[in-house]
Amino acid sequence: MTENDNVRIDKWLWAARFFKTRTLAAEAVDRGRIKINAENVKPARSVKVGDKILIDNGSTRWEVIVQGLSGTRGSAPVAQALYRETEVSIQKRANDQEARRMFPEPGSSIKGRPTKRDRRAITRAGG
Repeated sequence: MTENDNVRIDKWLWAARFFKTRTLAAEAVDRGRIKINAENVKPARSVKVGDKILIDNGSTRWEVIVQGLSGTRGSAPVAQALYRETEVSIQKRANDQEARRMFPEPGSSIKGRPTKRDRRAITRAGG
């Protein structure tokens, strides 16, 4: 697509592979997790080259600058050519990833139903 074409933000997020489906992208925009130039937007908002987009999917935040427009989903290298992540965003994501590695969630290692031994320990602890 050329730079003059209009691409909806939900389509662009899907084409740039930030979301697996366009519906998920539209829901994220509706919930206010996507901002264009620090403004809340609707899924039908058009994206322009040079726009700064803040993407928050709960566990990860990206701050990207639009470098290309596409309404169709391509391969990963094609999708990565559509945007450039800011240095601040790259550094913050690396710091967050390191913090999650150093201090994992307390219940993340528990899988499935507690064993008899685990249940006894829970009962002894007052649970």
